[in-house]
Amino acid sequence: MSVSSSPGPSSLVGEDVPPTLARASLRLNFPPSYVVVGVYRLFTDKSLYKPAWDKCRHGARRGLIVGFIWTCLTYKIQRHIIKSALTNPSSFFSFSSITRFSQTANELSHETLFGYRMPFSISTYVAVLLLGSQITAIISFFLSRNIRVARQRAWDQTVASRGKGSEFWQPYVEEWEFPPVVDERPWGQLEKMFRGWFVGMVVRKVLLLPLSLYPFVGTFIAAWFKAIGTAQYLHKPYFEAKKMNPHQVAVWMEERKWDYRLFGFAAALLEGLPIVGLIFTVSNRIGAAMWAHDLEKRQHYIAEKRLHAGGADGKDAGYVTGAATGRKEE
Repeated sequence: MSVSSSPGPSSLVGEDVPPTLARASLRLNFPPSYVVVGVYRLFTDKSLYKPAWDKCRHGARRGLIVGFIWTCLTYKIQRHIIKSALTNPSSFFSFSSITRFSQTANELSHETLFGYRMPFSISTYVAVLLLGSQITAIISFFLSRNIRVARQRAWDQTVASRGKGSEFWQPYVEEWEFPPVVDERPWGQLEKMFRGWFVGMVVRKVLLLPLSLYPFVGTFIAAWFKAIGTAQYLHKPYFEAKKMNPHQVAVWMEERKWDYRLFGFAAALLEGLPIVGLIFTVSNRIGAAMWAHDLEKRQHYIAEKRLHAGGADGKDAGYVTGAATGRKEE
């Protein structure tokens, strides 16, 4: 397994790159920037936001109307239940060492988090958070297939806006002289899947559930645990366009695991926001397409260097070695 102590294979630090790759090299050094790029392009490029909105507006309106009715009918009930759960000392959700609640009615100045007085009622915050998640689920139900189509069209339109066709996506080119070893045994893959599912289940059901009841804490922790999965899902069209097999995808992800973790954390953080997170599921697809475009330019650059080097033995043909990136092999 590889251990990273500096920028990964997508970094172009210390290399003389052509002008066409200079700007991309800056973005590749900080993958979360593509999340910001995706948001900016979605809100400023009419060719992106208009088709997405046209596809989703009817479902979004129906979902918002139903969500509003649901909120009016259940808000007070849910807030009362949450208040009881949080203030009951025997409750699973009660953290007496973290929070202090007023036992009298609505004295908000007596409610604290980690000893600090909050500008809002914690029980109100939790009720709004849960209702936001419920409304998000309602809107997602009404959008259903349409938002999936909107995401795919956003990817396709972003790629098209770069002036590239299907021929732009070339076969996979290994960028490391000594790529990390991944377990390809069927049992190893099953063990990895089970371990990932089990750990994810424990984290979501045991750890994140109570933490999510406290302002901001659960949101960041949940985004971190969902980072890799979110990033890999967002780049699934990229892997398909390059016709990469499972082994190549596994090696690619292992070589760039911290790039994908950082990008996925920023993407999952935005997607985890109630209601508006649905918009960011589209913008993240745009950002992922922009990142894929730059990564592919990197692949072209390496393939060209290898071709010019005559394909001697690969060591001077554009590989990014452990020595060149400061990585060590264990």
